[in-house]
Formats: sequence, structure tokens, C-alpha cells
Amino acid sequence: MSDRRTGLLHGLVHNRVAPADVLLRLLGQEDEGVRREVARRAVLPQEVIEAVLVHPDRRVRMAFAENAAADPEQRARLVDDPSNSVHLSLAVGPMPYRKPVPPLPDWAYERLLNHPQALVRQELFNWGDRPPAHVLVGLADHEDPLFRVAACQGAWNELPDGARQRLLHDEDREVRLAAAEQVCPEDEERTAWLIGELDGSWRPVDVLGAGRLTRELAERLLAESDRLATVAGNPSLPPDLVARLAVDPDPAVRLVVSARPELNEADRAAIDHTVNAEARLGTLDWVWERREDADFLRQCARSAHTWLRRSAAVCPGLPADAVELLAGDADFAVRLLLAEFNPAPPPELLLDLYLNGTHRAVGMLTTRPGFPFPGLAARFGDSPDPVRRRLALRDPGLEPELLDRFTRDPETRSTAARDPRLPVARVRELLDDPDENTAAAAAANPALPPEDMRRILDRAGVPEIRVNDRTSDC
Repeated sequence: MSDRRTGLLHGLVHNRVAPADVLLRLLGQEDEGVRREVARRAVLPQEVIEAVLVHPDRRVRMAFAENAAADPEQRARLVDDPSNSVHLSLAVGPMPYRKPVPPLPDWAYERLLNHPQALVRQELFNWGDRPPAHVLVGLADHEDPLFRVAACQGAWNELPDGARQRLLHDEDREVRLAAAEQVCPEDEERTAWLIGELDGSWRPVDVLGAGRLTRELAERLLAESDRLATVAGNPSLPPDLVARLAVDPDPAVRLVVSARPELNEADRAAIDHTVNAEARLGTLDWVWERREDADFLRQCARSAHTWLRRSAAVCPGLPADAVELLAGDADFAVRLLLAEFNPAPPPELLLDLYLNGTHRAVGMLTTRPGFPFPGLAARFGDSPDPVRRRLALRDPGLEPELLDRFTRDPETRSTAARDPRLPVARVRELLDDPDENTAAAAAANPALPPEDMRRILDRAGVPEIRVNDRTSDC
């Protein structure tokens, strides 16, 4: 298949108003990538969903199983699929960037939890969103230890006391470990047992940082552990040992100590610590626990400690005055986190980061609420920077004359070709543009009439789909 033909077909796939008959024909042509993209669309007519669910190419059905925008009830119908590969994709589920996925219906989880293939059962707990807690609660007494581990990890707070006690004394070591991890923040004995059992593996990291420590164990960890940066954040660490770690030769250890909750600003300033601008630091648990406390978050936003300000920036309860303060923060990560997570980020912050930020996440800021699209045509319509000119295309008040000029600008043409405000005649001209990307973008334009879409398919030799049964490719 030629690149131009493929591009036009991909454009039609991404045309949000493409009618069902067009999508059905796209499902039936030979390019595997085009077929899968149909199944990944955010909106699919019901008759197209029906065709996807019985499509002879299992990769199409797998793509639908992983479609985050699809109705979970529709995705769940794939539990009856003949292919274990499809069942595996359904168990793994969608994994969109920083977006929750609606759970499957309970009956679908029940079917997958009883799947004959062990890998399918395992993947329900290993990737993406696990089954909801109310489903996992019922697994506390399951005969398979893997399921009991999942109940510990995903539903501990919902389990009755009797079930918790059974899991803490389970005959299976992995189950006992998983249960003990849930109670170790309040249980010195189980913390000590976990650290002994898990020595040398990756799992003690959480235990070292969260498990309740006896004085004896804390001193031993300071003397012997090679994970002092994790131990340094443990809430139960005695004050004199905290003071000892505050002057540790390892800067990573000192940084963790400087961000402990019991310290005041003077204490933090007295510790020799540095937050590298590129450092990837997780949100501090003790800040997140108070994510709706406006007065507390104000204090964090005013802190001289960058880690506290970064942690406050992601909290939904951050008050407006603190939002304004952090929007001008000297630390790029503080500003970016605020732009990504705040429910109402400052519009000019979004624009500034989009235009001047270097992190890959800035490209998604145009999807955030309040991005200042209105007025961008006047600001950037004549800019020498093509990024700014392309952004001007998003202005809802863009004048037709400027839009037409953008369709003739080599650096904005392919973006402008998607604009639904274009006259149909100009969209048709762009379909024949020598640039393949521009032609594909025109095929994705919602202003393109359905009859034009069908002509594209006719010229590409794409037949109507005939999916009445499954083939051997199951």
C-alpha cells in the first residue's frame, strides 16, 4: 500500500464524523494498522462495535480490549472471544497517561479470575488498574495464593478483621508478606520480620520507609543498610537518629531528612541539601495526606524547600493565592506540576510552559482547562515561529482569511488542513495536496462530506466489509 493511500485511510479513521459505513469499510481493508486504529477510536457507532467484536483479525479485537474510551460493558463482551490473546489484552486493560479507566462489570472480572490460563489471571493484578476493591474483597479466602495476595494489596481496608487475621497467618509466605506489609506501619514486630525475610530484594524499600521501627532495629539499619535514603524518611525514626542522618555524607540521605514532616523551616534550612532541577521526586506522603487542607498547603507553597512546593502543586485543595504564588515559582517542575494537576491552572502559565518548556509533558498542556486560545491569532498570526502560528490556529475567533493563509503556509498547512472551519472546497483541494501529511489531515477534517470519504475509499480500492464469522486467526 502506498504511503499516500495509507495516510488518507488513517485520516479517515481519525475523522470524528466518519459514518458507520466508512468505518466498516476501513475495518475490512488490508492495512493492519488502519484496522487497529478503527478499534481504538474514542467514538464508535454500535454497528461498528459489533463488527469489531467479531472481526477475523484478533489484533483488532485486542485493540478494542485496550481502548480506554470504550464502554466497559462493550469491552467486557470480549470475555467470550475465542482467543486467549484477546482475553489477555482485556485483563491487562487500557493504560492511558494519568487517566483513570472505568472498571469492567463485576461479571467480567469473575470470568477472567476463573480463566483457565494462569497468565490471564495474573495480568489482572500486574498491569493497569486492578479490579475494584469490592471485587478483591471476595478473594481473601481464594484457594489460589495469588488471589489472596491481591486481596491484601488492593482491598485491605475493606476486609473484615477475621479475614485480615487469616491472611496475616496464611500458610503461604507470599500472602503473609503481603498482609504484613499492610500493617507494618503500626507493627514493630512485623516490620522486623519483613526486613529479615526480604533482605536483598526490592520489596523492603517500602518497609524501610514506612514500617514501625524499634530503637534497636533503627540503629542496626543505620549501621548496616545500604538504603539509608529510604530509612531517612521513616516516620518512626527516633529524633537523635534523624539528627545523625541530617549530616550524613550522602546528599540523597540529607535531602530526605530535610523533607521530614516534623521539621520547621529553620530546621530544613540548617540541613545541607539540594534539589536538582531535573530530579524526579515523588509527592511527599505527608503532604498528600492533607491535600484538601488549604492553610497547610499555603505553608507548603511558601516553603523554601522545593520538594514541599512540588508536593503542594499537585494537591487539589491548593487555594487560589497559593496557585498564583506557585505559578511564578523559580522551579520549573513546580510550575509544570501545577499546570498538569491543578483543576484551574493559570492560563498564562499553561501558554508559557507550552511555548518555552522542554519537558515532553508540555505538549499536552493544550488539553488542560483554561488554555488561553482566544486571542492567539492576533498575538501569533504573524509570528516567525511556526509553533506559535500553529497555536494561533486554535483561536476560536480565527478570521477566515488568516485560516486560508495558514493552509498555504508550508509550516502550518498540514495542521490547518484539519480545521473544520475551512470551506469544503478548500478541504477538497487539500486532499490532493502533494504533501502526504496535508492530504491525510484533510481526510480527517470533520467538514469533509461523507460522500467525499466514500470516494476516497473507492479510489483506494477499499471494499465494503463482510464480517459474518470468525476465521482461523483467532
